[in-house]
Amino acid sequence: MSSSNPAAQQLPDVHVQAEVLVQALPHMQRYDQQVVVIKYGGHAMGDRAAAEDFAEDVVLLEQSGIKPIVVHGGGPQIGKMLDKLGIKSEFKAGLRVTDAATVEVVEMVLAGSINKQIVGWIGAEGGKAVGLCGKDGNMVTARKVTRTAVDPDSNIEKVVDLGFVGEPDSVNRAVLDQVLSAELIPVLAPVAVGHDGETYNVNADTFAGAIAGAMMAKRLLLLTDVPGVLDKNKNLIPELTIEDCRRLIADGTITDGMIPKIETCIYALERGVEAVVILDGKVPHAVLLELFTDHGAGTLIRRG
Repeated sequence: MSSSNPAAQQLPDVHVQAEVLVQALPHMQRYDQQVVVIKYGGHAMGDRAAAEDFAEDVVLLEQSGIKPIVVHGGGPQIGKMLDKLGIKSEFKAGLRVTDAATVEVVEMVLAGSINKQIVGWIGAEGGKAVGLCGKDGNMVTARKVTRTAVDPDSNIEKVVDLGFVGEPDSVNRAVLDQVLSAELIPVLAPVAVGHDGETYNVNADTFAGAIAGAMMAKRLLLLTDVPGVLDKNKNLIPELTIEDCRRLIADGTITDGMIPKIETCIYALERGVEAVVILDGKVPHAVLLELFTDHGAGTLIRRG
């Protein structure tokens, strides 16, 4: 016999919600007061609904006693703005050459519009976020990146000058410690200053790895647009060690853009991060699935 009482009809749902919360409890206890660094980028950033899901996840983490730090990229948005302004990009050795005009646009897009957009999304979900970049409080000092490429005509290996492309040289955690102790959520743009006083564009994965290492984070989550690390049959590999990663790069299972991601994971693990997860940012509430359920949502990488 069905009840005409609307409250009675909703009870099963309420019980399910309570059960879900109870199951999340041990996971919440494991991460209580721990730093979790989340690199947010790829196509997950372009979708408004996915962005709102992500903001909800970050606010829920902070409310449950975790200390989230968000690091974001913005390659597609930088490309669009350069096109709009008529600035031509040159690519060498697979990387965008960042000249003086380009680095101004990079800083404007990353530390300006994208950074404040994410801060706004988190604020709309009831969180309190602060937008910063590597320059603030000398948080991240960069060194210039150099790459080598073989000249197709002479077959000689030459140094490729990528302009104002940097990689983290040192991280000063003082500002982040202050922000976290005030129960604010840092949202970081991967722009840093060099020892020469110049502005450098830093790869967001590399930047997140350096922040996670300096903060001795419990987890580094790299949100991307693939499910995780795939085997040669394109099936998800749920768990790897550093040794496994090196073997899969050597045998050609891990290729192309996944190699620098894995190198970032290894770098972070060797600096004291407990584990790194590469997961699909397009999956709704991927961060909560990974941290608060037994299910997990990508490839977990540990030291060994």
